[in-house]
Amino acid sequence: MSNSKEGSVSIAFIHPDLGIGGAERLIVDAALGLQQQGNKVIIYTSHCDKSHCFEEIKDGTIEVEVIGDHLPTHIYGKFAIVCATIRQIFLTSQLLLTKKAINYDVFIVDQLSTCLILLHKYTSAVTLFYCHFPDQYLTKRDSLLKKLYRIPFDLIEQFTISTADHVVVNSNFTKSMYHRAFKYLNDTEPDVIYPCVSLSNDPINEGDEKLFSHLLNPEDKFYLSINRFDRAKNILLALKSFALSGESKNDNAKLLICGGYDERVIENVICLKELQREADILKLSYSTIFYPEFERNKDLDMFTAKHSKIIFLTSISTSLKELLLNKTEMLLYTPTNEHFGIVPVEAMKHGKPVLATTSGGPLETVETLIPGRNDSAATGWLRDPKPERWAKVIDEWIVLQKDPNSKINFGKSGPNRVKKHFSRDSMTQSFEDIIEKLIWKPKYTYQWENVVGPIFNLILQLILTRLFPGQMWPFISLAIFALLLRDFRSLVYWVFALILLNAL
Repeated sequence: MSNSKEGSVSIAFIHPDLGIGGAERLIVDAALGLQQQGNKVIIYTSHCDKSHCFEEIKDGTIEVEVIGDHLPTHIYGKFAIVCATIRQIFLTSQLLLTKKAINYDVFIVDQLSTCLILLHKYTSAVTLFYCHFPDQYLTKRDSLLKKLYRIPFDLIEQFTISTADHVVVNSNFTKSMYHRAFKYLNDTEPDVIYPCVSLSNDPINEGDEKLFSHLLNPEDKFYLSINRFDRAKNILLALKSFALSGESKNDNAKLLICGGYDERVIENVICLKELQREADILKLSYSTIFYPEFERNKDLDMFTAKHSKIIFLTSISTSLKELLLNKTEMLLYTPTNEHFGIVPVEAMKHGKPVLATTSGGPLETVETLIPGRNDSAATGWLRDPKPERWAKVIDEWIVLQKDPNSKINFGKSGPNRVKKHFSRDSMTQSFEDIIEKLIWKPKYTYQWENVVGPIFNLILQLILTRLFPGQMWPFISLAIFALLLRDFRSLVYWVFALILLNAL
């Protein structure tokens, strides 16, 4: 480890796919905050498309290195977790073999935990795992075959997380699910580090302002839904609620549905088509704007939406998202049991009311309006995910805005709540406090490390002996590999195996 205890710390993040989403936003914010504190920061990832990522990645503010993007993400639409695991092992192996891994004092890993055991065994760095949500609750397991298929990956997740020096989660809700999922890790208590938003407003790109003016009439108002295009996000709730509300009959009211979209991801494609089909059923006219096309061509005439009731916008820029959050009447945040949900916090920063479900992260982020009790502190509404109940809130908000005696002031209460609980400074300080504690601790050696290594080498030796009888090159290769990893126990083992093979 470097002399980071006397100054800045060298920190590497490992993230599977650096696209646009809540998890990616957190990683970018954490990297940016730690970098602004004088630490050296880099993000390693298996994929990063510069047309489908956050601005800080596009403009090079944060250093990013992509390793292993040539490896498949799925095999005929299947085995995504297998491919993701292989891609992360490849990425980590490259860091170890090229000796880049020894340059870092801290590794912050999220989403996929497989690499933690390699980082623990072959580096002296501190490992911190950020658990957005236990993976076993993120996948559908409808059939017995799929349940059996996922068992080894659930066990691997639990085992590899146990090798992290510390675990943090994004909310108390996620912490409760962490304890439920990882019953053998109950002796470890994760810390909660809330995701954050920047308190300053990002500059709005001139092109985005022109696009906004081109899509909406000057007298139009709009309601906003921002989510990844994924059926699990229940975006249909926003569509149906808007259709049931009085605003659906208001010629000047629209619903904008925005979010991350990647045509490589089958779920994104299916979700968008389902939403378009539902809009047809509800007899709500719609337009679909693929924002990356606009960024490439800058041709406004390609896009027309002024006469549409619903506008679908894919993979919008941070600039356009800021503009929409600043102009919207209300954010309709539809996911149920969302692990945290950063978008409601972003809306509150702009002083906009949030309508969200009575579950998951919004229970911690949104202070629901209780008339006569918390009018001046409320930041929105929490309601069961039923379209008729959501439509009633939309109509209620229209009435409240016309009430001269109302004490509700979302424009003040939202920013105040964000500044107190969800600022980047607060999140960065939490990371630094944990890193400071961990970096002083001696490296822990697990009892299984003294047993698993030799057993694995023995099994591998038996397999290679069967496959390549009498040949020495497999053992020479493994000895060299062990030397590169500075795994001297394995080096001694394979040198002894060579001597034994030569003697026989």
